[in-house]
Amino acid sequence: MIQFQNVTKTYAGGKVKAVDNLDLTIEEGKVFGFIGPNGAGKTTTIKLLTGILSPDNGRVLLNGIDMARDPIAAKRSFGYVPDAFDMYERLTGMDYLNFMADIYGVDAASRKRHIDKYLALFELEDAAGQQIRGYSRGMKQKLAITGALIHEPSIWVLDEPMVGLDPQSVFMLKEEMRRHADSGRTVFFSTHVLDVAERLCDEIGIIKRGRLIARGTLDELRHGGDSSLEEVFLELVEKKGE
Repeated sequence: MIQFQNVTKTYAGGKVKAVDNLDLTIEEGKVFGFIGPNGAGKTTTIKLLTGILSPDNGRVLLNGIDMARDPIAAKRSFGYVPDAFDMYERLTGMDYLNFMADIYGVDAASRKRHIDKYLALFELEDAAGQQIRGYSRGMKQKLAITGALIHEPSIWVLDEPMVGLDPQSVFMLKEEMRRHADSGRTVFFSTHVLDVAERLCDEIGIIKRGRLIARGTLDELRHGGDSSLEEVFLELVEKKGE
């Protein structure tokens, strides 16, 4: 479970509210899509969720654990795939995955099972022994996803996860996200690809200028109509938060 309790984050000495009084609970077993215009506060929200940033006000709780009070325990409960990432590029892919497994204390049998599964899924077996500096962006993205899931976290956080992936890998990633939620866990991801969010998400939140302007299932956001998520999004963003 993810809980934002009246969370606010400002920049420029309090003049810019990147996240404005966010109050949001996401239950287990859900794929939650977080969408909004550029600069709306999506990435700041994710950085608050993952403990990279601290809120000015409010609390962030993961499975009931307060990020501010017990950050190590809170961070052990999630796997995070950022929109841009720096890796230790002189490590091989396998070195990186074992490094991630060591951080989370994953035993040898569990890490082997996980690594074998995802290297095969993302067709990285031949590249696993190569240094990361020789990887394409898509390969790095797939390696980051594999590392984020290595401890089988109850919460999976992804910021624009489809960027750089080929169509087959996008399909595989969506299948894994769905499987993760169907096993009783939580997936929180931001995206600009609205048709993916429309097909994949159990619930959707729309943010503009730091404020959550809508939240619910696609049917709830449609208010009984048959609009696409793109049409709903454009209408809400144009009408609200001006």
